[in-house]
Amino acid sequence: MTNSYATEDDAGVATAAARAGAHVVRGMFGRRLTRIDKGAGDFATAADVEAEKAIVGVIRAARPDDAVLGEEGGRQGPATAVREWLVDPLCGTLNYAAGTMAVAVNVALRDGAAAVAAVADPFSGEVFHTDGETARVRHEGADTGLAPTSASRLVDVNLDPPFCGAPDFRAVDLLAHPLFAERFRARVVSSTLALAWVAAGRRAAYVTDGGDLSASVHFAAGIALCRAAGCVVTGVDGGPLGRTGRGLVAAADAGTHETLMSVIHAPRREPHPR
Repeated sequence: MTNSYATEDDAGVATAAARAGAHVVRGMFGRRLTRIDKGAGDFATAADVEAEKAIVGVIRAARPDDAVLGEEGGRQGPATAVREWLVDPLCGTLNYAAGTMAVAVNVALRDGAAAVAAVADPFSGEVFHTDGETARVRHEGADTGLAPTSASRLVDVNLDPPFCGAPDFRAVDLLAHPLFAERFRARVVSSTLALAWVAAGRRAAYVTDGGDLSASVHFAAGIALCRAAGCVVTGVDGGPLGRTGRGLVAAADAGTHETLMSVIHAPRREPHPR
């Protein structure tokens, strides 16, 4: 591969890399793909592997001195590199393998904190991207600023295991809480594309359990987008993300975040004995 991306700034590299991965994902959709078992019901497909190769190729050509941490290939590049690119080549593999187009391609640069990032939707052709200061979506060659809003009242809730917070917190409990039902409507996308939708004003919020997600190949790009767009981003405990944090709540505004916190931390009601 030639070094045709070397003149791009970091945000341009992230966008180009995400687009390269999205091109592979789109092109392999609908095929019968080899599955690579990861255990506990998780798997990758040949599309995950090939998309990651395309993404890494762009990054290596543009930033040969940086490291890359890929979901499928692990860490590669100089051992002493300070800057590290986080790559999730196909977020929503189960959706994809089932013929569902709700997937994302995530690329983020960790240089102290993940601020530069791109999230590509292979099927809409949109690439949501940030340079750490502004957040935009590129579609058909034009960039539009992202403007979060809770107007849709739609909240995406990640119900995939592991359920790290149980029994104190389980995302599924949100769905049965009267205040949640009064204020919001739940959606389950099973892809961090939903984080880009929060930044773009298409979702009011996104909630997921988990440990420290700030440096996760799955979540770092979406978190960077939400932050740059002005969303409220915390752990499920309301505290900052990081090694002591847990899970993720990304809300379009402070009011939505406050309501979700009140639901999450409401006393849990045990089911009545039969």
